[in-house]
Formats: sequence, structure tokens, C-alpha cells
Amino acid sequence: MTDTAEQNRQRAIERCRERGIVIPTFAQLRDPSTIPASIVEALPGVDMQAPEPLNLFRITWHNDPGTGGYGDVNFVELPPELTGVPARIIGLIGEHFPTGAHKVGAAFGCLVPRLVGGEFDPTRHRAVWPSTGNYCRGGAFDSALLGCRAVAILPEEMSRERFEWLESIGAEIIRTPGGESNVKEIFDACHELRRSDPDAVIFNQFEEFGNYLWHYWVTGPAAESVFASIGRPGDRFAAWVGATGSAGTLAAGDYLKHQFPASRITAAEALQCPTLLMAGFGYHRIEGIGDKHVPWIHNVRNTDVVTAIDDEATLRLMWLFNDPAGHETLVRRGVPEASVEKLPLLGISSICNLLASIKTARYYEFGSGDVLMTSFTDSVDLYRSRLDELEAAHGRYTETRAEVDYERYLLGATTDHLRELSHVDRKAVHNLKYFTWVEQQGKTAEELNAQWEPSYWEDWADRVSTWDASIEQFNRDVGVLDAG
Repeated sequence: MTDTAEQNRQRAIERCRERGIVIPTFAQLRDPSTIPASIVEALPGVDMQAPEPLNLFRITWHNDPGTGGYGDVNFVELPPELTGVPARIIGLIGEHFPTGAHKVGAAFGCLVPRLVGGEFDPTRHRAVWPSTGNYCRGGAFDSALLGCRAVAILPEEMSRERFEWLESIGAEIIRTPGGESNVKEIFDACHELRRSDPDAVIFNQFEEFGNYLWHYWVTGPAAESVFASIGRPGDRFAAWVGATGSAGTLAAGDYLKHQFPASRITAAEALQCPTLLMAGFGYHRIEGIGDKHVPWIHNVRNTDVVTAIDDEATLRLMWLFNDPAGHETLVRRGVPEASVEKLPLLGISSICNLLASIKTARYYEFGSGDVLMTSFTDSVDLYRSRLDELEAAHGRYTETRAEVDYERYLLGATTDHLRELSHVDRKAVHNLKYFTWVEQQGKTAEELNAQWEPSYWEDWADRVSTWDASIEQFNRDVGVLDAG
């Protein structure tokens, strides 16, 4: 460690001591039963959405929204009457994280290793969070806990709720041109910040392995525990499904494939911008899955299926899932009312994940003993302005529209725009990384070639124990737990 890094680390220790901050380990977020009792006992008295240091320990799938403590992993199983397939489709619920989305976990995974390693000084540096929405929300939240300056970079066409929340927490906002598909413009803004501000530290979720490792070691085991709790005799874990986005959630599939070698991983993207499916480009409206590139942290060789989802389908289903006429129609068509009441837990990208799961189940002809799992990243609460826009454009939602949307986009979902990847297909998608990461972002062809080997990803997965040891030493140096 250089002298400068040691000085950064010492200032970070002092800041955490001043603010009473204890950093959780990845192992504790994976299994909250290992968290010190004093912290567990204090959590119910803290608002989950407040920028309070204890909320770092709520960056887990185990939050109990009823008690404010911990419980089993939050999930919802959607019935065949809704999905139109006999396979069991289960989504982990992201709403019960601080900020209302699990992306706060990816931000934690990117920030903390640099904080405890002396690469980020919260008293001096600006934390820069390039994102198409929820990741920069999570980064701004984590930054607020540390009392450091946060810069959120996101496209100007993202939902109004995102910008209002970022303003409320005091983040600086840089709006880049375009919408969900315009990731390069975000990268360009990062380059400009690097040139103009030496104190800007970029936490790029598309290349940071903290994102990968948080999902590998926290989301993957969460899904495994849900399967253990709901699996019936003879059931099998069939697939993990995730929208490409930053590729963070796909890392959970890597963990699950290690536990269940016969399972598959499906990567979903927007039909209007089918980068993985056909090296395509375009503009789409599925907020949260920015594309036109292959993320550096996507283990492409481990991906079995790519499928594209029509953004119109996600918006129409969001309307169906949240309008009284939609609810009445679904109940009348036999969907259990208890399941209908949970549909607002699904935001736009969550619905994309649901549709990709349905397409995967249809393609492989999965039956009632097959379990597919995905993440329901966030809820409709981050997109209510989009519902207002739909009504302004198309008029009041009616039962006739609900019938059409239910039949067309759920019961009528097909296996078009889906490809099971051969070895050659995977290598072709992997090679697409070159044009973004080697030509534009300073990576080397040697490391790109190294990524093709399974050992590259296994080596990264093994590093979490080293990171946890660094976190534990950092906490000892801070001394807050000892003082308590």
C-alpha cells in the first residue's frame, strides 16, 4: 500500500469513527445471523430509507419489512394462471432494500473494497456513479451514509422519480443525452470528469467486480435458500434469468450453476436494442437494462440463452399489473387474488425478467417440477409517472385492454427472439467486448482473452474472503464496535 493509500485509509477510518459507521462483510449480508447482536437489536428503530449508517446492514435480501429486523429471503412465486406455463417462476423482491431496489447492493460491492483499501477517501473524493437509474440511487445512498459527495450520471430521459429522489438526497446530477440505450454517453461523461477533476473516483458498475461479487455471494445464495425452502420432492432448479444491464445479477447465475450444474442461465435484453441476440442497436424503454455493449463483468461463456423482450410488452403489463381494471380482469380469469395483490412489486425491468422467464420455460418445455428464478429489481413505485404517461397517451385503461394485454403478452408469450447459445455463439458475444472495453475503455486484449477461461471467474469469486478480511480489519481500526 502506498503512502497516499495509507493516508486515504486513515482519513476513511476517522470519518467512519466520527459517524459511528461499521462496514458489514459480504458474508454478513449473505447470512445476517452472523451480524453482531447489538446491530440487529438496533435496526428496528431505524427507518430503512434513511441515510443512517446502520442501514448498511440492510443491504441484504433478508430484510423483514414488517418488523424492521431480519427474516427469510423476500420472494414471490407467480402462478401458472398468470404466467401461462406450468413451471414455477419465482422472483426475489428488490423493493425491501434501502432505496427500494437491490442496486444498492451492487453500489456497496463497488465502493467498500476501495474504501477499506485506501483507494477512496470520503473526506476528499467525489464518488461518481454512472447508471441508467437505480445504481446511481444506491451509490448516492451509500455516499450519504459516509458523508461524501456523490455524482449521479444518468440519461436525461429516465423516469421523473429517479431525478426527484437523487435531488432529495443531495446528489449532484449529470444528465446525459438519450435514454436507457445510451450507455456510451454515460461513459463519455465519466471520461470528461476524469480529465477535469482529479478527485473524481468512478465506480463503473459495468466493469467493477464488486458488482459481480456482491451478486455472486449474496444474491446467488439468497436464491439457493429460497429453492431449499420451497422445493418439493423431485423439483429441480432449472434456470436463473436476468436482464443484461450491468450483468451483475447474472453473476448469481454463475453461483447457482456451480450449485446446480444442470441449470441454465438466460440473459435478457430489449428487442428494440438486441445487442447480444444479433449485435444490434437501437432505443428502448425498459429502464434499468442499458445496453449497446457487453459488460466487462459478464461471464459470457457461462450464459446458455439470450432472449429479447419487447419494451411495449413490459409497459403494457405494468399497466395491467397496477390498474383496478387489470386486477379485476386477472382475478376473473382465475389468477389468485393474493398473487394479483403482489404484482405492484414488479417494476419495468422486473417484468422484463418475468417475460424472459416465461420464454425460457416455454423453450425448454419446463414442467411443474422445474423452478426458474429471477430478481424483481424494484417496484412500480419508481415508475408511477410512466403510468400517468400511458394514460395520457392512450386514455383510461379498460377491461378490454386488460384482456388483450393478458392474452397477448402473458398467455401468448412465445419463444421468438430467443437463441440457445452454441460454443461459437458465446465466443462471438464475448468478442463484442473488444469494441467497448479494449478500443474505448482502456482494457487489454490479453485480459479479454483471459476472461474466456473459467478459471478467471473462479479466481475473482475467491477474492471475497480477502475483501471480508480487509473489512474486518478496517472495522477493528475504526473501533466503533469495540466502543459499543
